[in-house]
Amino acid sequence: MPEATGLPDVHFRRFRGEPDYPALLAVMKASETADKNERPESLADIARNYSHLTNCDPYRDMIFAEAGGAMAGYARGWWWDEPVTGRLFGIVAFLVPEWRRKGIGRAMLRWTESRLRDVAAEQSMEPRGHFQVNVDHYQAGKGILLEREGYSPVRYFYEMVQPSLGDLPDWPLPDGLEIRPAEPQHYRAIWASVDEASQDEWGYQANTEEAYREWIAGPHFQPDLWQIAWDSSTERVAGHVLTFIDAAENRELGRLRGYTEGVGVGRAWRRRGLARALIARSLGAQRARGMTESALAADSDPSAGAASLYESCGFRVVRQDAIYRKAM
Repeated sequence: MPEATGLPDVHFRRFRGEPDYPALLAVMKASETADKNERPESLADIARNYSHLTNCDPYRDMIFAEAGGAMAGYARGWWWDEPVTGRLFGIVAFLVPEWRRKGIGRAMLRWTESRLRDVAAEQSMEPRGHFQVNVDHYQAGKGILLEREGYSPVRYFYEMVQPSLGDLPDWPLPDGLEIRPAEPQHYRAIWASVDEASQDEWGYQANTEEAYREWIAGPHFQPDLWQIAWDSSTERVAGHVLTFIDAAENRELGRLRGYTEGVGVGRAWRRRGLARALIARSLGAQRARGMTESALAADSDPSAGAASLYESCGFRVVRQDAIYRKAM
């Protein structure tokens, strides 16, 4: 690894467990700030996330770069399956700005690719999967590196913002549907509805029991804000918006933003205005909690229809992120 960078004062090592969390957090924050990403994290977030890693052993699947006696960056690999694409091998990496463009990022990328090929071999799997890396709006250098290493963009996603919650539309619910509070006895039905409504989306992953447990334990699980429409004739969930507010993020960034996420409508109730009606109610719930704006992520592909729906609800595109892949 040191030879890969040509820098004698740069060294690489493995994960050491919880003692690495503070330095890991510092690297993430420095990297995110340089890339203009609004992603406030805490040590508690790091500890929670690393206690719920899926298909990843951090002691084997992570690499850390140290420079001048301090952590300069790290990379981590893991895998998952998609019904359409097959097995994907994700790579996420952070590097502080002062140590960029020195070969460290390339060295960590190549090491993680090699490690994930070993994982595929351990699974007795032919190397026919794909590597996948997310590239955010301001990470032009990362995109250039990936393209030089054989990656190409396969999908783009928007971050969209509704800048004002002052004058909201009042779209009616379709006949036969009603909004009900999300009670604990409803969580399984709502989870099943989320899975059904997501099956047509690009990058869909089948839900698992482990994913369900992580969902209900996550910081964005705020059912008192959700908008759940029920079909009174079938007693089934027709559509949903899983609204949430990240109070810690708002404090750190000095704003009052809610999130209109988890938007989905079952196939039997589509093209009847239900999504707009639920989004309007979600925005109203955020305003009632003192929020002044809302945000969401949307597939940019016109065939998905998501961006045009959200634009009709007052959201505007503020940035575009990309997903890059390379055949294994």
